Amino acid sequence: MFDKQRTIQTEISLSGVGLHTGNQCTMTFKPAPPDHGIRFVRADLPDKPWVIADIDHVVDIARGTTLQHGEAKVHTVEHVLAAFAGLQLDNMVVELDNNEPPIGDGSAKPYVDKLLEAGIENQEVDKSYLEIDAPMSYSEGDRGVDIVITPSNDLRITFMIDYKNPALGTQYTTLQNLEEEFVDEFAPARTFCFLSEVEMLKENGLIKGGGLDNAVVIYDSDRGQVEVDRIRKALNLKDEAFVGKTGIINDIPLRFHNEPVRHKTLDLLGDLFLIGVPFKGHVLAARSGHKANVALARKMRDLYQKKKIASKYTSGGKALFDINAILKIMPHRYPFLLVDRILDLEPGKRVVALKNVTINEPFFQGHFPEHPIMPGVLILEAMAQAGGVLLLNAIDNPETKVVYFMSIDNAKFRQPVTPGDQLRFELDMHAFRRNACKMSGKTYVGDKLVAGADFMAMIMDR
Repeated sequence: MFDKQRTIQTEISLSGVGLHTGNQCTMTFKPAPPDHGIRFVRADLPDKPWVIADIDHVVDIARGTTLQHGEAKVHTVEHVLAAFAGLQLDNMVVELDNNEPPIGDGSAKPYVDKLLEAGIENQEVDKSYLEIDAPMSYSEGDRGVDIVITPSNDLRITFMIDYKNPALGTQYTTLQNLEEEFVDEFAPARTFCFLSEVEMLKENGLIKGGGLDNAVVIYDSDRGQVEVDRIRKALNLKDEAFVGKTGIINDIPLRFHNEPVRHKTLDLLGDLFLIGVPFKGHVLAARSGHKANVALARKMRDLYQKKKIASKYTSGGKALFDINAILKIMPHRYPFLLVDRILDLEPGKRVVALKNVTINEPFFQGHFPEHPIMPGVLILEAMAQAGGVLLLNAIDNPETKVVYFMSIDNAKFRQPVTPGDQLRFELDMHAFRRNACKMSGKTYVGDKLVAGADFMAMIMDR
């Protein structure tokens, strides 16, 4: 895998029809500077709005991956993103004059060919990688879907599909090396569907641009040519179609003996590109589709953000943030800094923090000299400070901001906290809009709940 970020040398275009919308579209790939990422631009709309190609902008995964930000909405981007992933491109402007990229022949090859024709350019900025250091997984037990990623020094994919159909059956493939295998062995693999799905897709307003020239259609009925003719007539399809001896409509030859599973691998590459950063890990997928792919991509994106934050503030160790990292983020100082360590943080979602309570706490001198108990209001303050770490790490440049708490509701204290206790704060963010948020928190000593409350807070400039 490459060390430096990559883009293309010159802009280049291709035109065609969108798979699901049926809209004619010209798509233009344009070079972009380092750290720009991938942006789809709707050149047909006023002010040319754009959407970043990452998991935060996925709005639909029903029969493909759709991105949206404001007025900028782009359907079925996974094959384009797979081309970027396979060629290890990091920075690109993708300008479209409609809402769906041309489907081409149903594979990533048309995009790959154009990108290679434009020329690949290495940039003078290092790539950032997400390196998987512990297994991650996503499963759908009712559908037999499993997808796991394990540590690896490179990007690898092992994929298995298992359809109860003679034309497909069980298929398996593995991708070991992007540079050596992607362009010739995976990019040409075309999308596929079953004959029984075609009618349903059409009724749902999809595959308006679909045909036998951009998809492999697999026969899965027991009614023979009668069923094929019925579907052709019901959908007013112009293409001639017959039940092939191979189980594929019109006996269209496959490009590979296991082309369907190779295309599934292509979809997976495109969906995982939505992490927003290349990764090093071995993905093992069984019967996975867009839903599972995107669910894993969300987990991987959260892991990347967590690692990015941790690397910014601390040099490592069991804690995500040690006390020195907390001091860089929080404005509080002795005797009012009441968080010692951050054990876990999911940016914009959840934080787990610790506070060690000792007899040296200054408040024990007066609360109470003969019976030291941590004041409940300070337990709330400590919880709020942990929430402040969570909130500040949901924004850019947290060192320049401060959190003001606006309200505390439903505060309850269940047992006293005394010297020697270690408090564990667990807070979840429920809403975050316009620099204001709602979160709920619980405080534990061991496995015992000692306090809880709901908070509202606002971020302000320091």
